[in-house]
Amino acid sequence: MDTDSNRTHPIPPAFQEYDTQQLQQSPAFSHGKHGIADLVVGREGDNPTRLLSDFTRVPYHLSGTLDSDPVDELITICLQDPTGAITQGDRHSLTVTARPDAHAHITDQSASKVQTMKASYAHLEATLIAESGAYLEYLPKPTILNEDARCLQTTTVEMASDATVIVGDVFVPDGLSAHEPFSFDHYQSRVNARVEENLMCADAVNLRPDQRDPRDLATIGEYTVIGTLYVFAPSADTATITEMIHGRLTDHEVAAGVSPLRNEAGVTVRVLGDRSADVTTAIEAAWNETRQELLDVGAPFGDRR
Repeated sequence: MDTDSNRTHPIPPAFQEYDTQQLQQSPAFSHGKHGIADLVVGREGDNPTRLLSDFTRVPYHLSGTLDSDPVDELITICLQDPTGAITQGDRHSLTVTARPDAHAHITDQSASKVQTMKASYAHLEATLIAESGAYLEYLPKPTILNEDARCLQTTTVEMASDATVIVGDVFVPDGLSAHEPFSFDHYQSRVNARVEENLMCADAVNLRPDQRDPRDLATIGEYTVIGTLYVFAPSADTATITEMIHGRLTDHEVAAGVSPLRNEAGVTVRVLGDRSADVTTAIEAAWNETRQELLDVGAPFGDRR
């Protein structure tokens, strides 16, 4: 069972119940179903950030790093998954540690496609650690849930008071194909962020269509795709970032809200829309505005919006 006592995010009871269901194929945590990526990035002086160490286990794969970002000192790491899909019983665990003053952008090659399930669930776990002066971005491609799929996403952020961490997430139900868009079983995404061990943000999206219709007005209403951007930046000008993002999102055909975090420790952006492309573009626009304020340089391809 998924019962590691050291987890920042305990496994919710509903997902613990799924974990008792026997899998007909390889069990959870077996070879090929327990992906691990442990990455450490660092920087010396004014030199560019470098990947200091990495450990990956299938289905994670890393073939190298990229230095194509408009920010000279920033390194880009694109994780790959040769299996092409996430199936029942899969457990993926990503840990990224950014040493002092390191600048890094973490992403993946394509959307995470969570397949139909008859037992258990999939758990996608990320832990992001940003030490003093570090700047760390984690913006994976969208998560797509197919019929009867169950997926738990947990993201833990641990950071210094002068660090910056940006986290993006886009959720697409059933790929918006011809069948019922909310025919998945259970989706839950949870984010906890702490600054110097003090809780800064605890947020969750919990959708279980068989118990409550996600399209009620208290959840996502008439929309289908959900996007979120978290900007954890305790030392930044939160008010300016909020205004910049709000002004940019008024140009997009989505419903969006921008809110400062407690103690002006950052900003959260929530976007609702009918198409994955619209929501993703809006999240990227908010990311671009954040970069303009924090780094004085926009995101890669930021002008295409």
